[in-house]
Amino acid sequence: MTKIVSRRLLLSLVPVAGLLAAADPAPHVPDFGANLERFAYPWPVQVMTVDIVGQPAHMAFMDVAAPRPNGQSVVLLHGKNFCGATWEGTVRALSSAGYRVLIPDQIGFCKSSKPRAAQYSLPMLASLTRRLMQSRGIGRAHVVGHSMGGMLAMRFAILFPDAVDRLVLVNPLGLKDRAEEGVPPTDIDALWAGEKKTNYASIKAYQQANYYHGTWKPAYDRWVWMLAGMYQGSGRDSVALAQAKTSEMIYAQPVARELYRIKAPTTLLIGPLDQTAFGRAQAPVAIRRTLQPIPAIAPQAARQFPDATVVRLEGLGHSPQVEDPQRFETALLAALNRNRR
Repeated sequence: MTKIVSRRLLLSLVPVAGLLAAADPAPHVPDFGANLERFAYPWPVQVMTVDIVGQPAHMAFMDVAAPRPNGQSVVLLHGKNFCGATWEGTVRALSSAGYRVLIPDQIGFCKSSKPRAAQYSLPMLASLTRRLMQSRGIGRAHVVGHSMGGMLAMRFAILFPDAVDRLVLVNPLGLKDRAEEGVPPTDIDALWAGEKKTNYASIKAYQQANYYHGTWKPAYDRWVWMLAGMYQGSGRDSVALAQAKTSEMIYAQPVARELYRIKAPTTLLIGPLDQTAFGRAQAPVAIRRTLQPIPAIAPQAARQFPDATVVRLEGLGHSPQVEDPQRFETALLAALNRNRR
């Protein structure tokens, strides 16, 4: 049985403003806890309790009401290197426009449980998201997914077509089967060993090169601190294992061959400067050079949807909602109203 309970929101041990002011390129990162227990989210966090391999697990979420409701709901699905909190500006824009907004942290990520025995799959995450919607009285919603969350959003739309009004995919993974392109599988222990090396410097370097096309703004630091803070304490191995297992999930479960099954009107919001090509680090050098990033893949993939439109957000990269919130939010609201009478 699904149970909803409240969780008191804990404040960060170190004020965010102080963190952002740090000039040290490799600063000390606070221990925010493996489930971000000590990192503040912008709205109250609740949890849905579910069974994962016979053990209770907690799926954290925020449910934000609109001051002047328009009767519609939006579900926001975060990426692999992101959390529900990263959607903060997007939530405020949607709420101001009248939308109720449901923002889960998927099992294995952020404030949610990271059960060691979990065998992660997109159908499992999609089913839990659907269960969360039902527990909150939301039968149908617009579904917006970013990066890995875009991949999850596509699987959700295939499994639960009657629950999706419109689908918005923000620089989504899963549009290509990287195994078909020659990227070999990586042993889970090797992935886990790699994830254990994660720290502030490695997160920032990866995001700067792939997400923000070599640039950096102070506003991005908050989200690097958030991720790095999960690796600082005794739970770092459980965080690293969940990240390794979800990397394996992304590799093994592309949606690329099933795009024709997505019936909901779909908008792909693409930052053309995105350099993300999942699997690049594991690929042999000769194959690595041939792997196209998301913006190069998106136009061809969009033609496989029954009803899809590509909107380019020029000058932006993998995370347009972080890089230029105002422009992203304008494009998102337009996508939710596309062809609506």
